[in-house]
Amino acid sequence: MTDAPRHAEPLDVHLLLRRDGSTGPEVLLSRRAGTVYAAGLWHLPSGHLDGAHEDVVTALVRETLEETGVVVDPSDAHAAVTVHHRSPGGGARVGFFFEVRRWRGEPRVRERNVCDAMGWFPLDGLPEPMVAYCRAGLDAYRAGARLAVHFQEPGDPIAYDPQVDRLRPVPHPSRPHADDEAPGESG
Repeated sequence: MTDAPRHAEPLDVHLLLRRDGSTGPEVLLSRRAGTVYAAGLWHLPSGHLDGAHEDVVTALVRETLEETGVVVDPSDAHAAVTVHHRSPGGGARVGFFFEVRRWRGEPRVRERNVCDAMGWFPLDGLPEPMVAYCRAGLDAYRAGARLAVHFQEPGDPIAYDPQVDRLRPVPHPSRPHADDEAPGESG
């Protein structure tokens, strides 16, 4: 038996700040800027956990305030979808996407060194160019998936391209677990 280190991946959180627009549901997106990964591409407000002391809901509340100025009560952060992602460069991560429909304040760009624009977009009319990983999370959310895999291949673009869509929603039971048969039983 070997003492090889356990596999570890970064965890990040994504804000699906959702409101009802004149043509249907809209989400808040920000455009990445500066010297950050995927500069010039649209993305959900997001960020990483600050360490083992911080849970994903706390991180979402903190990142939302830091990036948008919006205050979210932790009880208003609802699990939307989890995405296991691998970038074209091979780095993997797990993203927790949270739907928020109640908040205080008006969203605005607060970190100009990493974001140069922010706006509301229809869920069925997302802007381009958009980060493929973010688009995968939004597409999985719109499809009602709870979990998805988005493993890009070397050479895939960072920006979403429908010709190179690597999203794979993971199926979930269509009925509550309490109705499931006991293990080993068949109907």
